Amino acid sequence: MPDAPPPSPLTEPEPLSHGLKQRHLTMLGLGGVIGAGLFVGSGAGIAVAGPAIVLSYLIAGALAMLVMRMLGEMSAAMPASGAFSVHAERALGRWAGFSVGWLYWFLLVVVLAVEATGAARIAHGWVPGVPQWGWVLVFMVVFTLANLAAVKNFGEFEFWFAALKVGAIVLFLVLGVLAIGGRLPDTDPVGLANLTGQGGFLPNGWSGVVSGVLAVVFAFGGLEVVTIAAAESDDPARNVARAVRSAVWRILLFYVGSMLVIVTLLPWTSMEPGESPYVAVLDAIGVPAAGQIMNVVVFVALLSALNANLYGSSRMVFSLAERGEAPKGLLKVSGGGVPRRAVLASVAFGFVSVLLNLKWPDSVFLYMLNAVGAVLLFVWGLIAVSELRLRRRIEREAPETLTLRMWGFPWLTWVALAAMGTVLVLMLCDEGARPQVLWSAAATGAVLLVAWVRELRAGRGRVRGGSA
Repeated sequence: MPDAPPPSPLTEPEPLSHGLKQRHLTMLGLGGVIGAGLFVGSGAGIAVAGPAIVLSYLIAGALAMLVMRMLGEMSAAMPASGAFSVHAERALGRWAGFSVGWLYWFLLVVVLAVEATGAARIAHGWVPGVPQWGWVLVFMVVFTLANLAAVKNFGEFEFWFAALKVGAIVLFLVLGVLAIGGRLPDTDPVGLANLTGQGGFLPNGWSGVVSGVLAVVFAFGGLEVVTIAAAESDDPARNVARAVRSAVWRILLFYVGSMLVIVTLLPWTSMEPGESPYVAVLDAIGVPAAGQIMNVVVFVALLSALNANLYGSSRMVFSLAERGEAPKGLLKVSGGGVPRRAVLASVAFGFVSVLLNLKWPDSVFLYMLNAVGAVLLFVWGLIAVSELRLRRRIEREAPETLTLRMWGFPWLTWVALAAMGTVLVLMLCDEGARPQVLWSAAATGAVLLVAWVRELRAGRGRVRGGSA
């Protein structure tokens, strides 16, 4: 099977470490998409969809599961630190690998700033004597040092962060189910009143469900990092297949299950956008200090996402450098197999994003945030198109590597692509989401233009070389 062009022999990089274990990848697959967007942002979805937010999460979660399955299929057959960027290059050409790789890197370093400042805001509330910028500096330095030391440090941090998040959701589900059944002290069975009252299960009709999908679909971003990390595990093909299999159904259970508990226990009209529905439920069932408990969980979720995004961005830019799509200086690997220059480059741009967020949160940084707002859909779309192309090639040339197969191929892949297109159209029709699509389209167009110019120059170089 043809691979991506190898690096020049003069700049052949040392191999990356293989220090990640199966338990790291399994927990990364589970925790990668459980972020602050679930614990806090879900309130906005409930406010527009009512109890039908369960359907919104089911639809968005099903799309995320299909993408994860496609990505798992390709990564199990062809493990690579650049994951879907490498797959896109193999399937569609260098322009695709270049475009999706740089767009994803830009997405991660911008979102990194949101997570760092969000965690700093919480920490500042606990220790007001330290300014927010001081906390940002502490977090960035700690995770930079951890990522520079060894990949197993990233794995251990992420394992325990994810374990705390998963444990919090499992405990929430258990307490919620007990409260619904009236099994907790001072609680009575709640029945279905909150699901059928206040306008019924679909208080805002199916348009509310659609608005709910737009509000929650990007909460599933982050599932991609597990396939990037798989290349640094002791058995990449086997481990990524296991991680994807174990993650997809549990993620859907956590998201949909927790939403069902929330809208069953509390009237949907009591939810306020920007406030955590999880805190509201814990308060309602009598859990003391519910707000502080959830603050800790959100804090952990933000640091977990920061750690994962720093790792993912460094490996993506390292992979781009391997293929000649980024400066060769980023190929320097430490004796422990860590791409230190790639880590530092990503941290540097992450710091710039943080400074822009602190200095101009409502102008410059807002434009940057809008510019990456819909990039995730472009990434997912190229994953689906790549899978359509590569699946046939793998079946012809190396069928034994298909240890994990996409369900219902090719029909469900086309369904996923159609769903992504529908989400984009709906975002264009939504006044609040439209700027994200337009700015993201501009960013994508700019990167595609650079890719096209590079292809043009490379083609001219080959012509000159052939005529010499």
